[in-house]
Amino acid sequence: MADYNIFIYGEAEISYLKKRDKRLAEVIDKVGPIERKVIPDLFAALINSIVGQQISTKAHKTIWKKMVTALGEITPHVIDSLSDEELQRFGITFKKAAYIKSAAQKVLSGEFEIEALRTMPDEDVCTKLIELDGIGVWTAEMLMLFSMQRRNIFSFGDLALLRGMRMVYHHRVINKQLFTRYKKRFSPYASVASLYFWAVAGGAIDGMKDYTPVSNKNNGNRRENKSGKKSR
Repeated sequence: MADYNIFIYGEAEISYLKKRDKRLAEVIDKVGPIERKVIPDLFAALINSIVGQQISTKAHKTIWKKMVTALGEITPHVIDSLSDEELQRFGITFKKAAYIKSAAQKVLSGEFEIEALRTMPDEDVCTKLIELDGIGVWTAEMLMLFSMQRRNIFSFGDLALLRGMRMVYHHRVINKQLFTRYKKRFSPYASVASLYFWAVAGGAIDGMKDYTPVSNKNNGNRRENKSGKKSR
């Protein structure tokens, strides 16, 4: 059923967030329920997150659709059977192809026990994932949100999320200290707040603008917080 492929949240999360923040409450009322797709399979979700690094959402969707259409299931065995060149034909960079192949090989060898992530606390999941080549904090956070459906993910490394927050609160800049205060306000349901800020950043409400000075704007959607790598 389709319900198993979207991020599940309900009245408890919405009521909590609306009570905690008046402006977010207004956004929630205007936008309504959000159906954001998730990938329950952890390995497929990991590959999807790597594919999405440093590219637009539109390009990410296009490449992923090509991969799923051509390969069917995205499993460690399937990925390991492909050459780097075959992966690059989907529109994936040389570096990403290497990261994807490395992840598949480590899962197959047992060096990386991906299913063990399901029972780990958020911090431990992040620590474990960034041991993999090409995986940083942002990718780990997106995996926790869009595969594991963790409830309290709020990514300072996500430029679209920051843009949505600036649009809602009229901030010119959101530094780490301010961001942390907001996360505390939305906890333990910061993941749901994230969905609404992304919707705002994507133009869900007419008339809202980004208050960052033009000279400071970054046109990318994604960012990565590891060794200077960037993505969403």
